[in-house]
Order: sequence, then C-alpha cells, then structure tokens
Amino acid sequence: MSERIYLAVDLGAESGRVIAGRLSDGRVQLEEVHRFPNGPVEVAGTRRWDVLRLWSEILDGLTKAADQFGEQIVSVGVDTWGVDYVLLSAKDEILGQPYHYRDGRTQGVMEQAFSRVPREEIFTHTGLQFLPFNTLYQLVAMQLSDPDLLKSADRFLMMPDFFHWLLSGSRVVEFTNATTTQMLHATDRQWASELLRKFEIPPHILPEIVQPGTKLGSIRPEVAAKTGLPRVDVVAPATHDTGSAVAAVPTERTGKANWAYISSGTWSLIGVEVQDAVLTPEALAQNVTNEGGIDGTYRLLKNVMGLWLVQECRRSFERQGRTYDYADLTRLAAEAEPFLTLINPDDERFLSPDDMADAIVDHCKSHDVTPPETDGQFIRCALESLALRYRQVLEGIESLTGETVEVIHVVGGGSRNDLLNQFTANACNRPVIAGPTEATALGNVLVQARAAGDIGDLTAIRDVVRASSDLTTFEPTDTQSWNEIYTKRWLPHYRSVRS
Repeated sequence: MSERIYLAVDLGAESGRVIAGRLSDGRVQLEEVHRFPNGPVEVAGTRRWDVLRLWSEILDGLTKAADQFGEQIVSVGVDTWGVDYVLLSAKDEILGQPYHYRDGRTQGVMEQAFSRVPREEIFTHTGLQFLPFNTLYQLVAMQLSDPDLLKSADRFLMMPDFFHWLLSGSRVVEFTNATTTQMLHATDRQWASELLRKFEIPPHILPEIVQPGTKLGSIRPEVAAKTGLPRVDVVAPATHDTGSAVAAVPTERTGKANWAYISSGTWSLIGVEVQDAVLTPEALAQNVTNEGGIDGTYRLLKNVMGLWLVQECRRSFERQGRTYDYADLTRLAAEAEPFLTLINPDDERFLSPDDMADAIVDHCKSHDVTPPETDGQFIRCALESLALRYRQVLEGIESLTGETVEVIHVVGGGSRNDLLNQFTANACNRPVIAGPTEATALGNVLVQARAAGDIGDLTAIRDVVRASSDLTTFEPTDTQSWNEIYTKRWLPHYRSVRS
C-alpha cells in the first residue's frame, strides 16, 4: 500500500490537536501537527465554548499539515466530546455562544423533565443513562430560560458536525455523537420524534443522521485557499471521541462481549461492545447507557468521573502554591497509605466543584469516612476509588449481558497511569492491557482510511492498531486485600450508587 495521509482533528475538553495518520504496510503512524488549549470560557456567570477560536486553531493546524504533506493528504475528519451543540439560523448565523456541558443552567432540569415524561419512558426510547448535562436537558433548559433563541434555530449540529459544516458545508449529525443526546431512538436509530414532541423540541432543526465513514463532501474552496490543502474529502469518523477510541481497542475478540474497555481520560467510560441496545428494566436500574459505535454496534457502558478528580486536585494544590506534574502526583500516591480514604467518584459534588480537594473532604464528612490530609493521600484516594468503582460497574454490566469479562483494555491518555492500571487489575481481578494512548486519533484516522478503501472492516482496523501499538499488560496482584476492601468497605457505603 502506498503511503497515504489522513488528518484527524481531535478536540478534547482540555486540548485540541490536528494529527496526521500515515498508513503504510498494514501499520499506522501518528504525528502531531498542531496542539492548542481548550476549556470553558466564563461569560457573565455562564460556561461557554469558544468555537471560533477553536476553528482558527484548526485552520492553523490544517495549514501546517498542508505545508508538510501536500498531495499525500486524502481526507480530514473531526471528533470531539459528546452532548454539546451549536444552533444555526436559516442564514447560517451562529445563535448564541455554545454552552459548555458543565454550565450550571441544567441543575434541577432533569427532574423537571421527569415531571413531563417519566424516566422509564425516556429510557425505553433512548437507552441512555441519565446525566444532567445530556443534550435533551440542555435543550429543555434553553426552553425555560431563552425560548425565543430555540424558536429562531434552523439547524441543530453536534460539536464535531459544526466543524464539519465549517469544513465542507454539510449539515448532518453523525450517529455515534447523536446517541449521546438522549434524543435518538435506540432501536429505530433515528431521532425519537414521539419523545421530542412531548418536550416541544422542534423536529425541523434536527438534521439527517449519517454513519461513521460517511463522506460529507470536499472541503470548501475558501478553506482550501486559506490552508493550502488540496480539495480533500471531509469524512465523518466516529465523531464522539469515545466511539473512535473504542474502534481502536486492540482486541482480537470483535463481536463478543467477553472483553471490556475503559476509555480513560477526564472521564472514564467503561463498558462492552454489543450488537443491539440493552433496554431492560435492569439496565434502567443500573443507569447504564447505550451509545452508538462502528458498524451499527452499541457501546453498553457507564460514565465514571475519571481523572477529572486528579486534574482538579492538581489545580487545587496549585492554588495553594504547590505545583506538580502528573508523574509527581502518581509518585506521591504510590507512597501514600493504602485504602485510607475511599469515595464515590460519581458523587454529584465532584461534577463541577469550586475546589476538588474541599469537595472530597466534604464528601468524606457526609459519609463518615476519614478524609485525606496529604496531597499524596488525595490522589491515592481518587485512584483507588476509581478502580473499585470500575469493578462495581463491570459486575453490573456482566449481569446485563450474561457474559464474563476476561480482560480489560484501557485506552486513551489514562492508559499511561501505571498505578491506576495496576489498581484496576487488582480490584477487578482481571488482566488489564494498557494502550494505545492515542486510541481516539487512531480510530478517527482508520475510519477515514476505510472510507477511502484503504482498509477493511472493524476487525481489520483493530488488527492495524494492534500491529502499530506498544501494549503493556498488568496482571492482578494482592487480590485478596482488594476483594476484602471492596466487599467490607466499598459496598456498604456505595452499594446503591446508580448515577
């Protein structure tokens, strides 16, 4: 196979990147072309996304890629986080500054929504877990606070689809990100029109849904002129970053539910790959989610708060004059006393606290748990608690599928955290295979390659990832101690955790 270049625009909650994927001889090599910061912008007491700055950064990255790779570039595709959106007018004007999912306007809105449509009915339609920032509740919040803006909208686009519109003019929404909205029917795989009518969400603003790998058209002439790119294709990958990451899990067990993944970063997404959404009463009781994947699969999973706990503790320490890199924090955690403090990582007070360390102490006091005191104890508390929460979620998912998970794949930035990987193996009593770190970019690039006819099915994609990645296996150790902690200390406090 001759060398071909695919450009992945990968936007995360903390940073964005333009990455070139070089596919040759059954292997893929990634090269970061451009990196830039991302994060919420405080605007008059609200949290927003600065999408125009992000677009400017994307153009800068594409310009650098054009200079470096020129005619070798085949296509470009964008992936981002889920749930957030942009509204366009009939004349393609952006309506309002798009909200950040951690903005406080959705507080209490989910409960108001249940007074209009019961929780059970919403789950039957959508199969999605109940989180206060789901797109459905963001739109209900807009109805309550600014109904005229919603009435003015002509088109609703998820965040990656907005950037695809800027690139190519397409006005569609890709399937994997659409499933994060809690507005997509889990069996029809189209917008849940009956449900949305009950919430008075105007159906005409919702665009066509397309599958991962859809060619959306060539880049706009003005974008080509600005960046120096040839008129390459714009291809929708799995635009939800977790969808792309799971496509790049280096498993040899595609089509089975006896392996699990943890897409580990700011959030931890832990689940299995299934062929159809699981919509049973038991799934509702566990508050799991069914998010779309490659080739019509579903990702039966649960959101766990993830390394956000560590990131925010680090900011808390910095505000007090103690600056660490993540390696420093991991070392301090490794040196700290085991099992001193265990918390529920998914307590709602951790979603957007003013100070994470204070929030952890407050949580401990409310659960009669010894709070951490040193910086190392705070980080060890977060990592041990995440590992125990993973086990709890995994056991619940196994009960839904009837399959025993034999191995856990950890992908994404969190796969570099050897201490958390070992804790996860110990807590779950299963081997953990860590890597690739760049799973999202790999999944993005390889779905584009498949759209170009340069690679085959999902199994072939994963074969390329496996051939291209350095993987590390963590075998379980000290499992008796972890099992005692889980059964005697974790479950008595957090047995009924659902959200």
